[in-house]
Amino acid sequence: MQDKPQLSSADEDRIAWVRVASVFLPLANPISDAKVLTGRQKPMTEIAMLFVEIETRDGHRGLGFSYSKRAGGPGQFAHAQELAPSLIGENPSDIAKLWDKLCWAGASVGRSGLATQAIGAFDVALWDLKAKRANLSLARLLGAHRDSVQCYNTSGGFLHTPLDQLMINTDISREKGIGGIKLKVGQPDQALDLHRVSTIRKHLGDGFPLMVDANQQWDRPTAQRMCRQLEQYNLVWIEEPLDCYDAEGHAALAQQFDTPIATGEMLTSVAEHWEFIKLRAADYLMPDAPRVGGITPYLKVQAAAEQAGLMIAPHFAMELHIHLAATYSREPWVEHFEWLEPLFNERMETREGRMLVPTRPGLGLSLSERVAGWTADQIEIGRRP
Repeated sequence: MQDKPQLSSADEDRIAWVRVASVFLPLANPISDAKVLTGRQKPMTEIAMLFVEIETRDGHRGLGFSYSKRAGGPGQFAHAQELAPSLIGENPSDIAKLWDKLCWAGASVGRSGLATQAIGAFDVALWDLKAKRANLSLARLLGAHRDSVQCYNTSGGFLHTPLDQLMINTDISREKGIGGIKLKVGQPDQALDLHRVSTIRKHLGDGFPLMVDANQQWDRPTAQRMCRQLEQYNLVWIEEPLDCYDAEGHAALAQQFDTPIATGEMLTSVAEHWEFIKLRAADYLMPDAPRVGGITPYLKVQAAAEQAGLMIAPHFAMELHIHLAATYSREPWVEHFEWLEPLFNERMETREGRMLVPTRPGLGLSLSERVAGWTADQIEIGRRP
């Protein structure tokens, strides 16, 4: 009789301790896009971060995060605080199972929005832990297609930035080895948008990658007119020309114009992305892993987009999305934002228009000492080994 196979230590390992922290990262300058100029929002002065740290009985650790801009941070923390005890005693390798468990624990408040964004921090931490235990970067664990990803800068192109400074910012980005520039548009006076785009296109030259982002502030007739006028500027894409849930409107624009249409950053579930994929409503889909609930649902979105032949340009959080973009079979873009850098000890490296995929185990991130000073609340569940 053959002996029964022995379980590995990884199979026997269990989650012993979870820390959840609510952190408010101050921004150096108030940030304004079209939503501010149209009166829908106030300038953004901070980002609410939700950090999750997980440790197992065998001492393996994972770090994950989600975020909220403007309102929502305390709500995410409150929901995560309720969910955290569900992980104690669970096998950290069962990531898909644990995602479902956390989702159904709070199913009465829905399977999108704030609820899934809270789950996202736990999910990212579990994937970080799994990659670290394998001594692989997250990109390598998932299966990378490339060691670097073309990147573009957004943080220098917001609408609060004067045009002269905008040109300086583009020069700084190029000197840093960033491969594209994105400008915010969507002002009430469309002539101002066109002037900024025309000026920056001339400053960059015809061949340098340039994108624009209207942040959902156009109605359908305005989007038609603006897309038509923007065709002349050889843009990589026109982002969020319409309300983020207007799949049919985005599909009509994608079919009508040569300039690619990009959207998806505000969607918070696989189901919401599927509507856009099904209708071919975006040439570039822009999923945000923390917003859809973490890496587990993000990979479902990415697989569906790949099957449909769409391009991918994940939104924000380059420290996470560089790994995920590296796993896409078609050449993606990743968004370069400096905003989250003070939270971490590590920095993303850019060279010749591309961002290098970190080779450190897991996400390759550790929290900086400054995070403690920005922490508004935290809880610990279980006991550290």
